[in-house]
Amino acid sequence: MAISLNTLKPAKGSTHKKKRVGRGPGSGLGKTAGRGEKGQKSRSGYSRKIGFEGGQMPLHRRLPKRGFTNIFKKRWLEVSLASLEQHFNADEEITPEVLHTRGLIKKAKHDVVVLGNGEISKPLRISAHRFTKSAREKIEKAGGAVVELGAPANAEG
Repeated sequence: MAISLNTLKPAKGSTHKKKRVGRGPGSGLGKTAGRGEKGQKSRSGYSRKIGFEGGQMPLHRRLPKRGFTNIFKKRWLEVSLASLEQHFNADEEITPEVLHTRGLIKKAKHDVVVLGNGEISKPLRISAHRFTKSAREKIEKAGGAVVELGAPANAEG
């Protein structure tokens, strides 16, 4: 038999009938409908807050706070020469935007640093915010050009 959308059904025994509560004493779930007597949990509209421990001081408030996150920390997106060699052809213009569109860096808003990992054999014109000494030497040795971008991308005040 061929399977089609109109013949699909769940596996036998995997579905159950909905429990109908509050439908008289004979059902076994009448009157309080399985909620017990009184209290917050018996009322309609009750929803337990995440981490609530019945009024006891919750664990996340009992533990001490630790650490510090510097929101002004400078983030560098690293690109190796090996990846540039692999993804670009000779005499190509490489900018942070091009690196972002090719998928070599995730965000174009952070500053880019070119690392000297790997070798480069093609002359490439690379624009980035920073270059390591070895990267600069290898690019120039291969006949390429290095352009250091002055204004940092994430220097909004």
